[in-house]
Amino acid sequence: MNRDGTGGSGSAATGSMRRLAHERKAAEQLDDEHVLNLRPISDDDLQSWRAILHAPVDGMYKGGYFEVHIQVPETYPMKPPTMHFRTRIFHPNVHWKTGEICLDVLKTQWSPAWSLHSACTAVVALLDSPEADSPLNVDAANLLRTGDDIAYRSMCAMYTRLYAGTTGP
Repeated sequence: MNRDGTGGSGSAATGSMRRLAHERKAAEQLDDEHVLNLRPISDDDLQSWRAILHAPVDGMYKGGYFEVHIQVPETYPMKPPTMHFRTRIFHPNVHWKTGEICLDVLKTQWSPAWSLHSACTAVVALLDSPEADSPLNVDAANLLRTGDDIAYRSMCAMYTRLYAGTTGP
């Protein structure tokens, strides 16, 4: 791949790089209180991105800042990016150790109409809409399944304070 993000092998890779270059430019103009610093990790590689997600202040994660790594496949946007939390988070749909995210729009419900920004927005929405029926963190899911909302919210708040802070990226 060239430094400007163009090139690659085949027309699919070239189309993907053009799309990512466009998304990078759009991200630079982005004014979103929940998706911050969405950008490639390096100017030399448009397939590895990072974002800082700012949780809603009135939600379970009380304004925490979470770093997410985004790996974009060569077949993007036909195939979804892979997203992982780099900041630890207590959530039923996020693997505690790896940060893997279980979200239908990042798997079976992906559409080429989605962008990296819209995928990040979907992850922010997932924070306060956990799905206990498809858990990657069974401990978090069990608290929700048993109706122990106080314990679940307390764990979310505690780990947000420990790992995600509330003072900004």
